[in-house]
Amino acid sequence: MKLFIASLCVLLILLQYRLWWGVNGLHEYFSLVEQIHTQQQSNQKLVERNKVLKEEIANLQTGTEALEERARNELGLVKEGETFYRVVRGKKKP
Repeated sequence: MKLFIASLCVLLILLQYRLWWGVNGLHEYFSLVEQIHTQQQSNQKLVERNKVLKEEIANLQTGTEALEERARNELGLVKEGETFYRVVRGKKKP
């Protein structure tokens, strides 16, 4: 009977070891849960960025104001009848 109880105790210890530190144990499980949480946060940021880009694309395809604004800022567009002024700062004299 003592041998049976000792065998059960050893079996219990081995199973506990596998549960806590073995392959696919709780330590690995908690590590994977943390990785999943980090990846979901990263994915959420990318989803928001994609949404902003899709809105910008739709605005560029349908509206002329966004296209004109982009042309003014990036290409220096000046409409007919407008006067363009460029302010250049000079070097400070001692």
